[in-house]
Amino acid sequence: MSEYETVIGLEVHAQLLTHTKAFCACPATFGAAPNTQVCPTCLGLPGALPVLSARAVEFAVRTALALGCTLQKTSRFSRKNYFYPDLPKGYQISQFDEPCSEGGALSIEVPGASGARVEKVVRITRVHMEEDAGKSSHARGEDSIVDLNRSGVALVEIVGEPELSSGAEAAEYLRSLREILIFIGINDGNLEEGSFRCDANVSIRKKGAPQLGTRVELKNINSFRFVQKAIEYEALRQQAIVEGGGRIEHETRGWDEKAGRTFSMRSKETAQDYRYFPEPDLPPLVLEDAWIEQVRQAMPELPRAKRERFVSQYEITPYAAQVLTQHPQIASFFEHCARLHGDGAKAANFVQSEILGGIVTRGLEADFPISPAQLAELLGLVDAATISGKQAKEVYALIAGTPRAPADVVRERGMAQVSDAAAIDAIVAAIVLANSRQAEALRAGKASLMGFFVGQVMKETKGSANPQMVNDAIKRALGLG
Repeated sequence: MSEYETVIGLEVHAQLLTHTKAFCACPATFGAAPNTQVCPTCLGLPGALPVLSARAVEFAVRTALALGCTLQKTSRFSRKNYFYPDLPKGYQISQFDEPCSEGGALSIEVPGASGARVEKVVRITRVHMEEDAGKSSHARGEDSIVDLNRSGVALVEIVGEPELSSGAEAAEYLRSLREILIFIGINDGNLEEGSFRCDANVSIRKKGAPQLGTRVELKNINSFRFVQKAIEYEALRQQAIVEGGGRIEHETRGWDEKAGRTFSMRSKETAQDYRYFPEPDLPPLVLEDAWIEQVRQAMPELPRAKRERFVSQYEITPYAAQVLTQHPQIASFFEHCARLHGDGAKAANFVQSEILGGIVTRGLEADFPISPAQLAELLGLVDAATISGKQAKEVYALIAGTPRAPADVVRERGMAQVSDAAAIDAIVAAIVLANSRQAEALRAGKASLMGFFVGQVMKETKGSANPQMVNDAIKRALGLG
């Protein structure tokens, strides 16, 4: 067992789902032709002045409230100075010594000593606002190209305390944080497009040592799996250096997935290197109590609270609640179905088993194969014994992607379940007579043959017989009580 422990702190940058950028009226949509969503302000042209987006402030406050942060009534913006091709002004407008919120925490589930999952609370240092930089690409030999569409897009940066101890914990932290941001409607959680991304600060120290080791920042990692792998590799790399008598360099490193290793990008800057000073073109941001309370009252339900409510209100399992809250639109779809039909457990089972695989999500939006009303009607047909559960799956396949009513499909295809006791008794009697040897074996106690007789009846009725009535009829015919 290693004598070292890993210490990880995450800095998450989340693009806010505002229609315009943080300090100008340019669209903030993803995917436009390069350098078409720019103006003098986000290009940093002389004389252009920033104007803060009110919507961005609201989303930053939502984030702080969701994470239990303490909002600062007055905060200020600063200029963070550095010189990269994708930063046209030569500085980034951010918040430094007076952020809009501080404190807070995020609860995650991690494996405990016994193997069972336990709760771990990771403290949040701060949530602050800033603008994004542009995007540089280096895919043309030695040439670089810059797209400034992203320059000026509104961000929140969520800075966590260095309280994570493994790559797996870091990945779980990111999943939990992403889930919250999606459910409160401020971020689409798209790692591939860079709207949710993180920097991981990784260091090692001897177990029990109070002092943190020299930290290395890992940047530009675009999946939870890669974050976990990069942290695990980096911890082992640092341990090998220390054990070999070397010294950890304070630097920024990237992750090479093909090689399975981190690589040096540049020496790590400090706050002094950025030469922060107050942004002279923006007044202090002042939050009024009444407005904060309005935002608080309008906050969507957080995913953990929603799962707990689903379990208690709809009497579904914690696992089902977890599955049904993997996306806010899926949770909304299930709840709508449960309310229309009246039986949450039945709605949850059908959504999980049949519908979930056909749902397509895009950011905060989702497309569903059928509507809540169609599903409620379909489940109602099963409840009324008009069709069987097996037939319900067949009907679902026929109405998926269409506005057709389940009852119309059942009527058109003659799928109504046979619930005439006399008719079922007659069919069972004929099948028992034709299979006398199996009937005697079932009477003698070979219970597995019940399935044989049920199958024969279903084959004869093309699956339309009421299953419970079939079971009862077989028992009567064989004198099984």
